[in-house]
Amino acid sequence: MPNRNSDALFLLIQSLEKSEKRHFKLYIKRSSTKEDLKVVQLFDALEKMQDYDEKLLLKRLNNISKPQLANLKTHLYKQVLASLRLLKSADSIDLQLNEQLDYARILYNKGLFLQSLKILERAREIAIAANKFNFMTQVLSLEKKIETLHITRSMPGKTMQITAEAIKVSEHVTQVSALSNLALHLYTWYIKNGHARNEQDETDVKMFFKENLPPNAFRLNGFYERLYLYQSYTWYAFIRQDFLMYYRYSEKWLTLFDEHPNMIAVETGHFIKGIHNLLNAHFDLRNYEKFQITLKRFEAFAKSEVANKHDNFRTQTFIYIYSAKINWHLMTGTFEEGLTMVPEMETEMQKLERFIDAHRILVFNYKIASLYFGSRQFAKCIDYLQKIINDNFSLRNDLQCYARLMHLLAHYELGNLDIMDSLIKSVYRYMAKMQNLTIVEEEIFGFLRRSFYAGKVKMHEELTILLSKIKHLEKNRFETRAFAYLDIISWLESKVYNTTMSNVIYNKYQQSKKRRYQITN
Repeated sequence: MPNRNSDALFLLIQSLEKSEKRHFKLYIKRSSTKEDLKVVQLFDALEKMQDYDEKLLLKRLNNISKPQLANLKTHLYKQVLASLRLLKSADSIDLQLNEQLDYARILYNKGLFLQSLKILERAREIAIAANKFNFMTQVLSLEKKIETLHITRSMPGKTMQITAEAIKVSEHVTQVSALSNLALHLYTWYIKNGHARNEQDETDVKMFFKENLPPNAFRLNGFYERLYLYQSYTWYAFIRQDFLMYYRYSEKWLTLFDEHPNMIAVETGHFIKGIHNLLNAHFDLRNYEKFQITLKRFEAFAKSEVANKHDNFRTQTFIYIYSAKINWHLMTGTFEEGLTMVPEMETEMQKLERFIDAHRILVFNYKIASLYFGSRQFAKCIDYLQKIINDNFSLRNDLQCYARLMHLLAHYELGNLDIMDSLIKSVYRYMAKMQNLTIVEEEIFGFLRRSFYAGKVKMHEELTILLSKIKHLEKNRFETRAFAYLDIISWLESKVYNTTMSNVIYNKYQQSKKRRYQITN
């Protein structure tokens, strides 16, 4: 499932829906010139291509020379965007507000100051309803310009109102900027490194968080202040593997939208990400029942008009719902059932491959490999892990490490002893370089080295010893990385008790259901 980079104009045209293509043709032909007719020809040629090929493109457009092509592509790109802006202006609060501001500026330049102020007043009402205080800065700037340079016969209190509002908006924007910066930095840290590897990582993250969290953050009541505050705490907790805090703030993130339901349509991307994080928190804490409730809510939302308004939202919901479904099978041990989704999922991902980022593809490949590992289809598991190992992405150092460890264990299961020695050395060096070696990994490598010389009886004894050595580390936050990425405890239990990993995990799931039933009754 490659994420191919391609020509920007080609990607834009390929992303268009039928209605958008039809609208563009009408838009461009309203004032056709000779240049525009060539633009339409270029549009048609790019639309029919499966992959961007400039040589083939020039061959099809024999009336366009190579030097002309660059200028035509630039012109076409601008025209497509202008067409989309016209078509989609009603779908986005941001586009509506910018449109109103453009109208106000046009009227101001025409000398129609009072009309301009009326439009600005309308824009202010829309912005306040949608919590778009960052936009208010531009509205207030133009209002102050008009009131300063021209006699508008405004009420005497107008000046005081504008200045007071400008101070309030400035404070709001400063706080939102600080909190959104903090959330972004923490998310970037996670995308690069994954969870905190050791106490030094934890100390660094704690210090960064403490230094950048505004002192009055919990006294702020605005929607965006609270949104970015909850996001910051969500990433902070997730990096540190404090899964209870991660759950608590993921839930606050989603509850914020329940308190402001109108903001779901305004900030749909943040809403979708919030549900995704809450599902991940349920997965990490094995909240089976709440996981299913949240997933059903997400699936219902995916069918809503809001979720299907833009390609971006449809892609996000598709990715996160499938990710959650795979997680369900991973935490209940129903690996074979989970694998039945893979062909359909990959077909959909191939359709969306140009719009899915490398990080998400990396995660999907790892999750699919985990399903194959759990179902004992080790050769297929290795195929998916090779996609991660062979891709030269500087993302998720943690997944890069555990992909190699799972790859090593898959070869161990297949009995490929002739390559085990070199693989052990290679994976050990890589994990040491990435500072991803904990007690758990050290014990696993030690066991694998000893397994070369152990007979069947001795092997069982070694597995039992390894299980007893690492089982008690499940609650240690700096050791749980191995358990979070690869359920090594369940794998060892399957070997010690001569059963399948699927049965071990499924039995744990059933025992959890039984305990909940006993508590509630």
